[in-house]
Amino acid sequence: MTFKACRTLCLSLFMLLLCGVASATQVALWPTIPFVRGQDLCQYQDAYGRTRTQQSGDMARLLADLIRAGADPQQAPELLQTLNTLIDQGRQRATGGFGMDVLLEGSFKAALDRMYEQHQPQKRQVVLYNPTALNELVRVLRAQQRQGSLEASQLRGLTGVAWGTYSFSPGCKGDVLVTLHIETQPGQTFNYQARGMPEWVMGQIADQVFSQFQRTRFPSQVTHLGKTLELLGAPGNVVGTTTSPRKAEYACECMQARLPTVGEYIYLSELGNWNGGIKSDKGLWALSQERVMAPEMPNPSMVRSIQEFQSPEIRYFCVRHLAEKKTASQCTP
Repeated sequence: MTFKACRTLCLSLFMLLLCGVASATQVALWPTIPFVRGQDLCQYQDAYGRTRTQQSGDMARLLADLIRAGADPQQAPELLQTLNTLIDQGRQRATGGFGMDVLLEGSFKAALDRMYEQHQPQKRQVVLYNPTALNELVRVLRAQQRQGSLEASQLRGLTGVAWGTYSFSPGCKGDVLVTLHIETQPGQTFNYQARGMPEWVMGQIADQVFSQFQRTRFPSQVTHLGKTLELLGAPGNVVGTTTSPRKAEYACECMQARLPTVGEYIYLSELGNWNGGIKSDKGLWALSQERVMAPEMPNPSMVRSIQEFQSPEIRYFCVRHLAEKKTASQCTP
């Protein structure tokens, strides 16, 4: 697909998405992901990676090798030109057609599904939604074509579009440089890049997409003991670090929140980073009353006094029940 066609298709889809139904967090992408071929960095490096003097020297050495191998000196330049022509023809056959974008799209879908199968989060935040009737999809596949357009009425379930670029990497070892761009209905754009062999490179990008959309975003709300617990993170960061539980407690108070209890830490850690919680099974975590939780030191108790540690690095984040929200800050140093 050409850049102009891809850009026109993506802009048309994005404008039509503005009329759709927005989702709070889940991103529903059109399963057709067009990829535009960019600059061939392999050929670029081959042409500009050396000076003209170096290229002339290489050519002279090749001619000398052919003559030493028994070639007629008058025919040696013609033989060298024939070899270069055969190499160029082989590269054109390898990179021609429209197979690369299909491979990258299919590899990305498979790798993303593999990530979800591996981690099995309770709610999937990135889905591929195909609003086309199955009989129409079968007709397109039988014709060995790809879905190239959608009507406005079919876009109600979509909240984002994805498109990408690929270039043959410098070094000419068969790997490609791929970028993927996801544009969501609120107007946000997320960009990812990876380099590798065509059959594996999209696995790296799928891992980036999974982490971007599936990881817990603050503020996050979960149900704990029948109440809604809100995770706010730390001031200026998702997880804060400090040397004193009191400093962490003070920071949370200034956010009209508090430090988690031991039970809340454990529950949120069991939820994990992909289900609205956060892992806290390693290191030291701040508690109230100048205490810390040390999950890796369970005996006799994982709850320890800060006095047991010298120059510790303590992590923390802030939480509150919705009913605990105050109208004015009551933090005191």
